[in-house]
Amino acid sequence: MIKKCFAFLFVINFLSCAELQEVVNQLPEGTTGISNTEIAAGLRSALELGINLQVNKLTQTDGFYNNSLVKIMLPEELQKVDKALRNIGLGSLADEGLKVLNHAAEDAVGTATPIFVKAVKDITFNDAKTILLGSDDAASLYLAGKTEASLYTEFQPIINQSFQKVGADKIWANLISKYNAIPFTTNVNPDLTDYVTKEALKGVYTMIAVEEKDIRTKYSARTTNLLKQVFALQDSNR
Repeated sequence: MIKKCFAFLFVINFLSCAELQEVVNQLPEGTTGISNTEIAAGLRSALELGINLQVNKLTQTDGFYNNSLVKIMLPEELQKVDKALRNIGLGSLADEGLKVLNHAAEDAVGTATPIFVKAVKDITFNDAKTILLGSDDAASLYLAGKTEASLYTEFQPIINQSFQKVGADKIWANLISKYNAIPFTTNVNPDLTDYVTKEALKGVYTMIAVEEKDIRTKYSARTTNLLKQVFALQDSNR
């Protein structure tokens, strides 16, 4: 579902840029004073800042749980589990189950930060000018479209390790066991590591987009000469 969501957003973003691409293509070489290579470097720099300044916030205590933009909620299948446990007086255990999912994501993102940095450094912006002159999260959407599948493969084993580290595996085994023992309920056996992997990645891209928007809209957020030079081109075309 999340992959489809990212793909949808990615396609919509670039469909809406069709006319913009025509304008960009008509700009004579040299009139912008900056090359496509430099623009691409500026976009990478902006995304790296998103990791350094925003994604790192997710690795702090309750970095996911206390952030309304990225807080991991229970999947639909487990919402009935949560409700049933609260109905029989196990609300505190249900609360712990939700928190520990977020703590697992928080721990995993801290471990996997170098993977995200590498993904940004490896990306090639073939349409750098179009992305630069696009929406406030155009580069982040481009990053998601190019890296989400490969990052999932690298990130899921780290989520598995974090589940064990923070005790999420045992807590949820206990929760599921108690729920499945309730009369007249249908047994559940969700793949929580898959779900949290996808939700955590979604959170990473969301926070990178927060920093990208800041850089695009606030001159004070452009902390290097490269960022100032590249995004000045954006400003002049808005």
